[in-house]
Amino acid sequence: MTKKTTDNSTAQVADTFQKLSIQVSLNGLSFCILDTISNTIIDAQNSVFENEQPPHELQKRLKKFLKNHKIDRKRFNEVIVIHRNSMFSLVPRSLFDKEEPANYLKFNTKILADDQIVHDEVQNYEIVNVYVPFSNVNNYVFDLYGEFEFQHNATITINSLLNEQKGAKDIICYVNVGYRQMDVVIISNKKLLLYNSFDFNTKEDFIYYLLFAIEQLKLDPHILPLKLFGAVEEGDEIYELCYRYIKNVSIFIPSKRNYPVFDLNEGSIDFTILSTL
Repeated sequence: MTKKTTDNSTAQVADTFQKLSIQVSLNGLSFCILDTISNTIIDAQNSVFENEQPPHELQKRLKKFLKNHKIDRKRFNEVIVIHRNSMFSLVPRSLFDKEEPANYLKFNTKILADDQIVHDEVQNYEIVNVYVPFSNVNNYVFDLYGEFEFQHNATITINSLLNEQKGAKDIICYVNVGYRQMDVVIISNKKLLLYNSFDFNTKEDFIYYLLFAIEQLKLDPHILPLKLFGAVEEGDEIYELCYRYIKNVSIFIPSKRNYPVFDLNEGSIDFTILSTL
């Protein structure tokens, strides 16, 4: 499996001008379909797992998920898969050696002998993201749709937030709140100061990891702007707990000019998926 696969000879030619974006994690699945002619999102669905799944179960879960929503036999002119996991490491491009990918991961994640290790580049920001994708998912998507691309969610999130902050010089802390997973991103003057992903079970875990990340950069939580997005809304438990310790709290709303039009009954769409469309 390469970063961008070559279409197999038996795959059907896409008969629609639609783009499919799929996000997979051990805690859940989601997808979004974009009509590329009208630049409108025509479908978006998600599934949250009651318990974290082992990696080998993801393919079965994804197969059932796509079949239930009747898109397993559709053709798309573009498909992208987003891998959301903690098996990644960010490396300055100047220090990156593509011949030694395992060395960037072995100190903070368990690598198996048959794990595929790949990398993305955060365009224009001199950052390389080295990670382990869910290979069984990639193989299944290739069999299903033929040619497709895949990236790690950290790559997409960092690139999108850095682009969102163009012109801003203040330090801002963003937190992407997922189901039992949180991604903390701290940016200053279009430079990435910190990105880390944590698994959490309670709101107390959440605030502990957030304050710990802020403390590592010696930032003042009473002044630092905190922008939350994902599975969070103003007034819920996580929002109120953040407000107790960090007064400058708000819900992050992406710039409308950068994203497709959508008005679906399902409500908000995952920022990472939205950023791939």
